[in-house]
Amino acid sequence: MAVYVGIGGWVFEEWRDNFYPKGLSQKKELEYASRHLTAIEVNGTYYGSQKPESFQRWHDETPDDFVFTLKGPRFATNRRVLAEAGESIERFVESGISRLKKKLGPINWQFMATKKFDPEDFTAFLSLLPAKQDGITLRHAVEVRHASFACAEFVALCAKHKVAIITSGDSEFPMIADVTADFAYARIMGTVEKEKLGYSKAAIAKWASRAKDWSQGDSPKDLPLLVKSAAKKNRDVFLFVISGAKARNPGAAQAIIAAL
Repeated sequence: MAVYVGIGGWVFEEWRDNFYPKGLSQKKELEYASRHLTAIEVNGTYYGSQKPESFQRWHDETPDDFVFTLKGPRFATNRRVLAEAGESIERFVESGISRLKKKLGPINWQFMATKKFDPEDFTAFLSLLPAKQDGITLRHAVEVRHASFACAEFVALCAKHKVAIITSGDSEFPMIADVTADFAYARIMGTVEKEKLGYSKAAIAKWASRAKDWSQGDSPKDLPLLVKSAAKKNRDVFLFVISGAKARNPGAAQAIIAAL
């Protein structure tokens, strides 16, 4: 099993002459980022559809062992009745995401902080998530941001559907560290400008250790669980340094990779 560590997107002006070498062409930024990180979470798919040719180009410009996770469209998650999201979900998975082939990582279905846990409606939503597209297995994860989701019922529901719960680290959102799928997914948001790498050396080591624990089938001992930990089983881990002092995020991600 592998631990993939990265950032959100690859186009950000403050990364130029910082993470990216001075004078690097913008057209070369994905190529460069994919050789210094092991994964990227694509935010653009949250706001609008991408062309199949774009997914193909991303596939072709990156190394064989690189992975993209994609944000599901907001049209599927930012709605009052989640059970009515079927058309938006279908349109997204048929938009060409399979062009990424084995580089397609989990899909992050992100919900607004105002969205509360409604067991019946959330069950309907999870039931809409397809297992395959064009012969490629799809892995799904949900990022919930309302405190009502921090309950055993939600954890059990996601485990039943084999959908991962994204662990929100170092943020104002509830941290749910229970692993409910055959992979773990974390988004950490605590980088600060005063730290050269965004995080202190101790924090870098801590997140690297947590990622290693998850990959070996353990649960990090310093993160509380809502439900008793499941049987030990090796798994892939996807960890992204997101938000916070965004200019520092590539450095933090590289430091975690080095620590691993």
